[in-house]
Amino acid sequence: MPGLVHVVDDDASFRTAIERRLRHAGYDVETFSSAQQLLDRLPGVERPACILLDLQMPGLSGLELQSRLTDLGSILPIVFVTGHSDVPATVQAIKAGAEDLLTKPASSEHLIAVIERAMTRYETAHSHRSELNSFLALVATLTPRERQVFDLIVRGKINKQIANELGTTERTVKAHRHEVMEKMQAESLPELVSRAARLGMLDSNANNGK
Repeated sequence: MPGLVHVVDDDASFRTAIERRLRHAGYDVETFSSAQQLLDRLPGVERPACILLDLQMPGLSGLELQSRLTDLGSILPIVFVTGHSDVPATVQAIKAGAEDLLTKPASSEHLIAVIERAMTRYETAHSHRSELNSFLALVATLTPRERQVFDLIVRGKINKQIANELGTTERTVKAHRHEVMEKMQAESLPELVSRAARLGMLDSNANNGK
């Protein structure tokens, strides 16, 4: 199966029709009659997936659900569908990261093309998150002093400067530096800096200086 689509729409006939079309295209489908129902059964991120979401629904609207999911750290791409053209809402949805907004009834070809794009986006986001989590796990293995040395290395400090700042010897800094490279599984300084950048360390270090 190419992935799982979560269909959220208060229109039962629309849910049934879309589910049939998507299953015919090879997708697994889960349907929800309200945004709250999806929140109550918040899907995990174990496989490629996306959300096909009605823009206007009773209770929690599609835009409100999008905001809630963002706050929860969800990486599930959202494809909005609407029965009425609403330019301000469309702009808001896309600015907030929606993959696309389709007007009902969308052709099967257009629908599947957008869903495929959303699945690709999910896989990219999931890969990035997995990589980030692996880097965070490596950082967690550093001692407090090694973390200080790591911070200073990626800010471009040389061993002598690090030793002066930390009140230790260059020899000690050299030993810490070796441990940092080993534990962060970095074979070169550029690779270490790249990992620090992915972790957001360079932006924060530019401001705190410690």
